[in-house]
Amino acid sequence: MIALSLAEIAEVVGGQTHDIPDPSVQVTGPVVRDSREAVPGSLFVAFAGERVDGHDFAAAVVESGAVAVLGTRPVGVPAIVVDDVQSALGALARHVVRRLGATLVALTGSAGKTSTKDLIAQVLQRKAPTVFTPGSLNNEIGLPLTALSATEETRFLVLEMGARGIGHIRYLAGLTPPKVGLVLNVGSAHIGEFRGREQIAQAKGELVEALPAETDGGTAILNADDPYVRAMASRTKAKVLFFGESGEADVRAENVRLTDTGQPSFRLHTPSGASDVTMRLYGEHHVSNALAAAAVAHELGMSADEIAVALSEAGSLSRWRMEVTERPDGVTVVNDAYNANPESMKAALRALVAIGKGRRTWAVLGKMAELGDEALAEHDAVGRLAVRLNVSKLVAVGGREAAWLQLGAYNEGSWGEESVHVSDAQAAVDLLRSELRPGDVVLVKASRSVGLENVAQALLETGAEGEVSAR
Repeated sequence: MIALSLAEIAEVVGGQTHDIPDPSVQVTGPVVRDSREAVPGSLFVAFAGERVDGHDFAAAVVESGAVAVLGTRPVGVPAIVVDDVQSALGALARHVVRRLGATLVALTGSAGKTSTKDLIAQVLQRKAPTVFTPGSLNNEIGLPLTALSATEETRFLVLEMGARGIGHIRYLAGLTPPKVGLVLNVGSAHIGEFRGREQIAQAKGELVEALPAETDGGTAILNADDPYVRAMASRTKAKVLFFGESGEADVRAENVRLTDTGQPSFRLHTPSGASDVTMRLYGEHHVSNALAAAAVAHELGMSADEIAVALSEAGSLSRWRMEVTERPDGVTVVNDAYNANPESMKAALRALVAIGKGRRTWAVLGKMAELGDEALAEHDAVGRLAVRLNVSKLVAVGGREAAWLQLGAYNEGSWGEESVHVSDAQAAVDLLRSELRPGDVVLVKASRSVGLENVAQALLETGAEGEVSAR
């Protein structure tokens, strides 16, 4: 974080200082909420959760070098006491962002946020120092913590924004007002909570409504291939830049194909020129993510050639997202187990087929959460797609939703042992260990709560016989 005195922080967050001998002492290190991350010069934010109360670690973090604690009660060590820690954290982030000389880029969407954010960051880092959301810490706590990790040298701040309801993105954009806002898509993720795509579009569009006008430097970057997103152009006074495979898009892809190993290759067109891209990532769905990143980079002054080189060299920065690993025996494991929704599940199945061309393919799939009344139809559709794509074997893992996956495959034309329903992750591992052959390709994917990353991990532990912890 940029250096701030404890007195200034207390004023910004509306807090009272306790046990602070010298309020002019500065916080020069990171702002952290995990006591294990406390280092000399840091500020520890004490959240009181259901099982763990951060205030209990106050003495330990100060002993580790933290300058003070931001909490809701005195803790016997230097502290700034506030009524609400989350609100105080947001106020501090807003203050720091205003003082930064950085351009703030925010993005949202139903699918692909984290992969696209990682691409944007890797491209912009070629131009200037860039700070970006780690993993998918895109909520009311993760976003301000990311913003507070910026320094005086930071020129680009790239923030992923998630939403579980109307008003969430408006709140986040108020904490960290963006100059460039990117909306990727409107899909089925969290449709059970939003109760319809129209409501999801309403929530995601809050980002473009928060942008400054074009005369003040605001730019909305919108997916021309998604009608819900394209319609958001009417909701902003910012400049609008479209990306996509549509001929109407300002930043678009032509001659899209997959390499023999399932990696996308295409001709990138931007308003400043064209250049060829061959990505290291797997799956055609990354083309849209790459175009979104290219549109951001173009808007921030990079040439088509610079963008193409950066996209071609970019890798995956976040865990369990299309991680492709080949075992010594030739079995390839595709770990995409971080999360799942209907759009990302279908994209992963297509990537599996592309990677496994000419080989046996296995789709180890589990529940897609938060689909509400659409859950049965969406799980059924994924099971059917696995059959249509000629995936060699579907292993549906878990309870009711997994049964729907298997039923969809059966109704589409699967028979015998082409699709199977197993109870948990350990059962899936046992099945795979007994039936995998050298050269097979295995995709593992489900919502985060299912814990199928344990299956991928077990498969990669060649010769390991220990049990996995199924959630």
